[in-house]
Amino acid sequence: MEPTNQTAVSKFLLLGLTKDPPLLFGLFLSMYLVTVLGNLLIILAISSDSHLHTPMYFFLSNLSFTDICFISTTVPKMLVNIQRQSKTISYTDCLSQVCFGVGFAGLENFLLAAMAYDRYVAICHPLRYSVIMNLRLCVLLILLPLIISVVYALLQSLMLLRLSFCTDLEIPHFFCELVQVIKLACSDTLLNNILVYVMTSILGGLPLLGIVFSYIKIVSSILQMPSAGRKSKAFSTCGSHLSVVSLFYGTGFGVYISSAVTDLSRKSAIASVMYSVVPPMLNPFIYSLRNRDMKKALIKLIQMSTFDHMTSPNYCNLSF
Repeated sequence: MEPTNQTAVSKFLLLGLTKDPPLLFGLFLSMYLVTVLGNLLIILAISSDSHLHTPMYFFLSNLSFTDICFISTTVPKMLVNIQRQSKTISYTDCLSQVCFGVGFAGLENFLLAAMAYDRYVAICHPLRYSVIMNLRLCVLLILLPLIISVVYALLQSLMLLRLSFCTDLEIPHFFCELVQVIKLACSDTLLNNILVYVMTSILGGLPLLGIVFSYIKIVSSILQMPSAGRKSKAFSTCGSHLSVVSLFYGTGFGVYISSAVTDLSRKSAIASVMYSVVPPMLNPFIYSLRNRDMKKALIKLIQMSTFDHMTSPNYCNLSF
């Protein structure tokens, strides 16, 4: 096959999850709406309750916002394709998915690490918590990863622009994944692959090491506590975060392990769904069901919304 210049490439074909379009459309539309509404509720509950204006919930609200953005880079286009019974995605849209996808995935890694560090300080250095986790540090832990993620996303996009692609432009996923797009190139991809491995180690490996180190210290500190009640409370404050970390990294590693072991496109597509759709959808449930403060804030928010609706002039006019 003769390579064509990247400027001549007009579209790619997304082959993932093409069976049973009506069922898939309803399923993924439901998952998308649950994800967006669930994470929006978390953000609104945190912003409306002054008791939750703490570093832990500051990071959680940013994580919820990142989850909304992350899933919004892929699922809407997939829903449009299913509705139109089309498999195509334009070259520009494909590069945009890659850019935003790797950017938000990298940011989520750093946010999970920042939340682990917050729990480490709260449990291992409780008396100095307010001094260490000050507003300046919290903003820095958001801005610095954001800058790194944006620079990496733009760099990957520029590296993709230099590639030439073959006539076979089929991607065995429901969205444009970076590694799959690179595999379609006919030109030399050595620099692209090196960048992927190096930056994956930095954006994924370093935050994961930080999380592991934080929890080693946390567990060590908890085991030294004399009171069983304090131990239980300390473990409960980390339970939600550990569940989210396990879900995010577990599905992520599952995708790349399955991609390395098998070349079956359908299994690869299902694995990509587990990585990109399921964690953002489940995160709000994990934090709301396992966190007593979040439950109270959500109930308070719902009660306030119901009260405002019932006392509105339109509702009163309808009642009479």
